[in-house]
Amino acid sequence: MTKLRKPPGQRMINRMSTRTKWQLLTPLSLLAFVVGLCVFSEAATRRMQGAPTTQWALWGAYGLILIVGGLLLFGQAQRFRSQLDYRRFVRRELKKRDRGRSRNQPLTVTKQKSSPGRSEDR
Repeated sequence: MTKLRKPPGQRMINRMSTRTKWQLLTPLSLLAFVVGLCVFSEAATRRMQGAPTTQWALWGAYGLILIVGGLLLFGQAQRFRSQLDYRRFVRRELKKRDRGRSRNQPLTVTKQKSSPGRSEDR
């Protein structure tokens, strides 16, 4: 079987850092949410004006899709942000641990071991 190549957009996204993904996804998700609210309110306005049912129902469905999609994208953006925060926390804790080890260990002179045949009592 031949191995299928990934589309160029998917390869580009895989190469992005987590921070870049978070910075792009957050405003886009909020924009999708706000546009969804506007479209949904337009559907409600058309319903109140007496527009045909199919017209306002389709506008309402489109608005709900945008609202839910924006919320899902925002959740993904928050997931990326929590990954960044966790990585930063782990790095700081490891640095603290390493600094603590170097300060707590006094400089000691190591005693060389004698050969197996000799005893130290002689």
